[in-house]
Amino acid sequence: MNTFDFGIVGLGVMGRNLLLNIASQKFAAAGLDLDPEKVNSLQKEADAEHTLEATTDVKHFVGLIQRPRAIMLLVPAGKPVDSAIQSLLPHLDEGDIIIDGGNTYFTDTDRRFVELSAKGIHFFGMGISGGEKGARFGPSMMPGGDKKAYERLRPIFEAIAAKVEGEPCVEYLGNGSAGNYVKMVHNGIEYGIMQLISEIYDLMKRGYNLDEDTIQKAFEEWNETDLKSYLIEITGHILKQKDENGLRLINQISDWAKSKGTGKWTSQNAMDLQVPVPTIDAAVVMRDMSKSKPERIEAATKLIWNNDPAAVNAAEAIASLKSTLYFAILITYAQGLAQLRTASKEYNYELNLETVTKIWRGGCIIRANVLEDFRKAFATDANLPNILLDADIAAKLNESQNGIRTVIQFAVQKGLPVAGLMNSLAYFDAYRSENLPTNLIQAQRDYFGAHTYERIDAPGVFHTEWND
Repeated sequence: MNTFDFGIVGLGVMGRNLLLNIASQKFAAAGLDLDPEKVNSLQKEADAEHTLEATTDVKHFVGLIQRPRAIMLLVPAGKPVDSAIQSLLPHLDEGDIIIDGGNTYFTDTDRRFVELSAKGIHFFGMGISGGEKGARFGPSMMPGGDKKAYERLRPIFEAIAAKVEGEPCVEYLGNGSAGNYVKMVHNGIEYGIMQLISEIYDLMKRGYNLDEDTIQKAFEEWNETDLKSYLIEITGHILKQKDENGLRLINQISDWAKSKGTGKWTSQNAMDLQVPVPTIDAAVVMRDMSKSKPERIEAATKLIWNNDPAAVNAAEAIASLKSTLYFAILITYAQGLAQLRTASKEYNYELNLETVTKIWRGGCIIRANVLEDFRKAFATDANLPNILLDADIAAKLNESQNGIRTVIQFAVQKGLPVAGLMNSLAYFDAYRSENLPTNLIQAQRDYFGAHTYERIDAPGVFHTEWND
């Protein structure tokens, strides 16, 4: 008893794989689950190479772990997290640490942080990215909480994390709910990039009428360029997969998309902070639109747009689509990172965006080569308000913007929905506009509601008695 290094509550896919990862790094790992089958299955993994023990008994589980205890919860967000905490509390001592490793909304983490601090228990909210495989062989992890208490966790987390150039993809991020917040924005960026990739795929297929082998090969080849990333890589794999009948599986999959809400959380909170993230917003909206399948089937017969087919040069189309996707992906990251910058100030997280982009380079779903460019940008200027203001990033966008302008024109003419691409370009054009037409909006607000306005030629706040 009291000799195990770490404990995990919840032995589903993620919990089981993380526990095996920890044991593979020569740490003694204990697991707790109310399902005897999951406990027995994990217990069979214990051997000379893996010091593991799993149980359904809370008291026995807590007693296994050395003080100060480090226990991670990998249970569904919401009430299950509170229930797990309550079951542990009678057996914990002051100074013990609980880590919530799920996709928890950051305000819930703040509440638990305060409640447990009053009991002398350290609480961490930690985002984990990388899915099932990442959990087993090296995820990206985003912990936030008490910085001093993190030292108890650091050796284990650094050992099990993904590595990029020898650096672990985990680091203490900031106060309170910083870890869960960073993971939430990570997921918002993920939504955005997935939407952009799907639009490029649709343009290839329904717009430029490229054959499926050409489409698959394009994504495969793009992953060897500046677009190299996990999501591009798996897209190439997905488009190659055949089903049991020898047909491409992608063509048999419903377009009725599901979501767990983390992208919506990103959009909602961005609006609360008044930070524009239009590409992420569009991604959430288009998933919602996908659920209107019966209406879309009817609308397809009533809302008609006829356009003349045009001859297409496949090589030129693929080149334009590549630069388009690169441009829009950069913009999506810029939106998410700008949200993190504002949230850090609003919630006192004290985030270092160089650290955030560094730990996203490996293990996580949004890992990509461009993240190293972002890391360098923040290393050069830690106070950079938006990566679009970095000279190197700005140059890359300026060079690639012609592609997205051409592709969007083509999509509009073909009647294909490209909300993610359009919103990416709109963000770029709005951000680079010294003047926006919101002066007219200010005048309208004052006209109908006496909301006042500011002038560019004089200080102060003004109101006009407008005449019809």
